[in-house]
Amino acid sequence: MRIVDAQVHIWAADTPERPWPRAGAGGRTAVPQRPVAYGADDLIADMDASGIERAVLVAPSWEGERSDLVAAAHARFPERLVFMARIDHRPADAARTLRDLLALPGIRGFRFLLGTDIPLADLPGLGWLWEAIAAAGRSIMIAPRGHFAALAGIAERHPDLRITIDHLGAHAHRKGADAFADVAAMLPLARLPNVAVKASGLPDYSALGSPYPDVEPYVRRVFDAFGADRVFFGSDLTRLPLGYPDLLALFDSFAWLTGGARQKVMGEALLAWLRWD
Repeated sequence: MRIVDAQVHIWAADTPERPWPRAGAGGRTAVPQRPVAYGADDLIADMDASGIERAVLVAPSWEGERSDLVAAAHARFPERLVFMARIDHRPADAARTLRDLLALPGIRGFRFLLGTDIPLADLPGLGWLWEAIAAAGRSIMIAPRGHFAALAGIAERHPDLRITIDHLGAHAHRKGADAFADVAAMLPLARLPNVAVKASGLPDYSALGSPYPDVEPYVRRVFDAFGADRVFFGSDLTRLPLGYPDLLALFDSFAWLTGGARQKVMGEALLAWLRWD
């Protein structure tokens, strides 16, 4: 079975030569998920140890609007790593930046935080962004932050734009039912064939701890709504209190996820969605 991780971050240390962005009086714009940098070599070693064939790198927010590290990782491991870039849509030269990024080898699209990277007030003027990404055959991954009506509007207006919702649509920094409070609001988006969901970061949302039994019902609801072709295994590894072996064991525990459906969720469906041959 081919196992493909739909989301993992890599990053370099914050140094004078390659500083992270600052907000306010020397404060960081975001905090990394681990105190020590996690690079492509670290990831490949972890993948090899657990039989993970490929992974999608998602450029992390704490490095700012940078995609250089993930692009370099693809160049080193072109058969195993592709990436979702970051872009700021607000500068006057954003369209040119978008064209340059779309020309990079290994790019499969962009990742956004709805309501943060993309303020809701900006959505009416972003048709050019979605259209250009779709025209290039690329997709977006998006953290909806509960804004499912706005996300549905994007999907409906741009049916050729493939959209993947992060982490079962869960709320960051919440646990259990509170984390998954918006799953019911997300399920109607299953009617839109250009919307899929990452089953990623799951242990971090558990209120019960290992073996994380409280996340399974939400995975099952999303699977039943979206189907095996539009639900993707993912780790968000650097945020988790465990490694790949325990995460794979969690997915192994889903007795209802078997056969061809399991093969799709664990990797085949994501490869098709991203057009990653």
